[in-house]
Amino acid sequence: MKATTKWVADPSHSELMFKVKHMMITNVKGEFRKFQAEIDGEDLTKSPVRVTIDASSIFTNEDTRDTHLKSPDFFDVENHKELVFESTSFEQVDDDDYKLTGMLTIKGIAKEITLDVEFGGVNKDPWGNEKAGFSLEGKINRKDWGLNWNAALETGGVLVSDQVRISAEVQFVRQEA
Repeated sequence: MKATTKWVADPSHSELMFKVKHMMITNVKGEFRKFQAEIDGEDLTKSPVRVTIDASSIFTNEDTRDTHLKSPDFFDVENHKELVFESTSFEQVDDDDYKLTGMLTIKGIAKEITLDVEFGGVNKDPWGNEKAGFSLEGKINRKDWGLNWNAALETGGVLVSDQVRISAEVQFVRQEA
């Protein structure tokens, strides 16, 4: 029987972050502290990618805001425990730059997104583990997934921007099954 290859995100060398404009003047940063990412196959650029994010692991360094983000106003973590991304294509733009397209599901709503990806390369760590690194960036409109809560500002505009900037640094470890 032929061994199958899977690449699994190393949680101690990976991070999934976001930024949202607050009061139209500054950015609030946050992250999801628990997520799993897998590339199912030998060829990193031709194999399906799946990311599962624990919605309750959202962290913005402010307990009240984190509680609000977990509520039905935003992620409704009691009824929707995970956010899921499943790739549909991974296209090379130039030497190390790619476009990763797939379906992002939040609160049961699936929408296609495209992320810019920089492939950092493959290397072996001192223990002989083969690792691959990727940097990802993209933008989504939170309202596309029903994350509609907001408040108007006295001076015009809104408290929370609709646009969310996503960034991730992911280091994968090759696994043989």
